Amino acid sequence: MVVNKSKAAFRTIAEVAEDLGVATHVLRFWETKFPQIKPMKAGGGRRYYRPDDVEIVRLIKELLYDRRLTIEGVQKLFKDKGIKSILGGEIQKDFFEISEPEETPSTNVEIKEIEVCRLSEKQRKLLQEAKGELQQIMEELKQTY
Repeated sequence: MVVNKSKAAFRTIAEVAEDLGVATHVLRFWETKFPQIKPMKAGGGRRYYRPDDVEIVRLIKELLYDRRLTIEGVQKLFKDKGIKSILGGEIQKDFFEISEPEETPSTNVEIKEIEVCRLSEKQRKLLQEAKGELQQIMEELKQTY
């Protein structure tokens, strides 16, 4: 069921799960691992995700599923870099005031530029070459199908 809501609208856990392609129990589990996810809870425990919550969950999914980081790796990344610096201006200013200390202004950090682990120059070059080959394969597949 696809619902066309305003970008500023609150979403239910089912809507967020469907949009991201994950199960609702996965979102509930992530809430236990990432205190940055703070959906509002109505009577009976029904969750309503604010736009910021959805962006955070989307980032977590990308880091875990696409970039293949572990939960501990994502937690460390959030602790070291701060979620505001990773997402940039897309997050409401007052949303994190209680949970994170005040940060100095920084430029918008792209995820691909964040160093998650230390690699030698040779390892970095090999990864770049592999990335290029994979991108070429993806382009060929797009043209074929």
